[in-house]
Amino acid sequence: MSVQERDDLRFVDSAGRRWEKIDPLKTGPLGRCPRCGRGHMFAGFLKLERECEVCGLDFSYADPADGPAFFVQMFACVPAVIFTLMLEILASPPVWVHFVTSLPLLLLTTVLPLRPLKGWLVASQFFFKAQEGRLVRE
Repeated sequence: MSVQERDDLRFVDSAGRRWEKIDPLKTGPLGRCPRCGRGHMFAGFLKLERECEVCGLDFSYADPADGPAFFVQMFACVPAVIFTLMLEILASPPVWVHFVTSLPLLLLTTVLPLRPLKGWLVASQFFFKAQEGRLVRE
C-alpha cells in the first residue's frame, strides 16, 4: 500500500464512507469536524469532543498544546496591551475609562480568538497528518 493510499484512509469512516478533503480554514474556525465538516469538534468552550458524532473521527490525535494561547498573545493581546499602556501614558484617564475601553478590549482580544484558533490547529493536524517527530536510524 502506497503512502498516498494510507494517507487517504484518514478520510474513510468506520462505515466505509469516503469523505472529501476539506480545507482546515473552512472547518477549524467554525468548530466542525476536519473529516466530514458536519460534526462538532468541541464539547465546551475549549474542550474537544471524544469523537465526531457524524463520521466517528476520534479526536485523540489532536494536541494543539499551547499553540492557540501563543498566537493570541503574540498577535492580538500584545497590541491591546500597547493600546492600554499608550492610553495611560498619553491621556492618564480615570480608572473607569480603562474599565470601559481597555478591559473589554483585552478580554475580546484574548478570549474570543482562542476557540477558532484551536479548531484551526486541530483541523490542520488532521489535514496535514501532523505527528510527533521521530528519528530515523539506518
